[in-house]
Amino acid sequence: MAMAAIPFIHIPSLTSKKTQQKASAEESFEFSFLTDIHLKPEMNAPLGFQMAIDKVNQLKPDFVLTGGDLVYDVMRGDYARSELLFDLYRKMSAGFQMPVYNCIGNHDLFAIYAESPEGSDHPDYKYGMWERYFGKTYYSFDHKGWHFIVLNSLDVTEDQRYRAIFQQDQLNWLAADLKNTDPSTPIVVTTHIPILSSHWQLKGQGGKVGVENSDEALRMLEGHNLKLILQGHIHWKEYGMVNDRFDFLTGGSIAGNGWKGRRHNTKEGFVQIKVQGEEFSWSYIDHGWEDERLKIQQSTTP
Repeated sequence: MAMAAIPFIHIPSLTSKKTQQKASAEESFEFSFLTDIHLKPEMNAPLGFQMAIDKVNQLKPDFVLTGGDLVYDVMRGDYARSELLFDLYRKMSAGFQMPVYNCIGNHDLFAIYAESPEGSDHPDYKYGMWERYFGKTYYSFDHKGWHFIVLNSLDVTEDQRYRAIFQQDQLNWLAADLKNTDPSTPIVVTTHIPILSSHWQLKGQGGKVGVENSDEALRMLEGHNLKLILQGHIHWKEYGMVNDRFDFLTGGSIAGNGWKGRRHNTKEGFVQIKVQGEEFSWSYIDHGWEDERLKIQQSTTP
């Protein structure tokens, strides 16, 4: 029987209060965005993740945001293996010297694939194990006059695969959250599956557009001061601006190509975001895993 686990951070209430504090020209802060960590005991992944933790701690941001796929992999996993993975992530993440706000990814959905030995009747099925470890799969919080919205972009299909969609109950919650947020408040949205991306066009998959009902969420954000969308999933680094309205960042990955090297030629790393008043700047931070991986590889090659 599943044992209850206490989340290592406090998850804010799902109902945000009317934002009173406004971002001022003098207010500034930094935060780190780490996505697609794919933590597991094998392939020196804990070493690579610890290097990322150490680099973040050196930068001293106010907090960390993750972009999903914290572990690899509980979609196919049995209960014991999945518990091991989430427990490893929770313990290692306690090494961050600042709060951590997590976003759920497809590899974090428990036992959804047909090959999993557990079924949909398991109490931890789909979101259950995540919620037991980390709390709600969507929520919001405020920091120094900015409003942060973390969304769950995932559901399960009838043929037991993951589906990129914002469910209706979440959209209802989003509408209520925005109603309680002053329209002038700067907003950051975080989601695992991209809402906007050049990836599919460049890869010859022009009909694939990420979250299938992303337009519904974006329409809700019209009339609000949306500044930035942060996203993951494709282990791809990109930045875009939409018609002078808002920006989007796809944040590369910590794990690269399954801890074996780069994926899409994107070097392993994370995004560091600096906020000043209502403006932000960003940089992509190399946490050193590529050099360390090659060093390990050379030392173990006969």
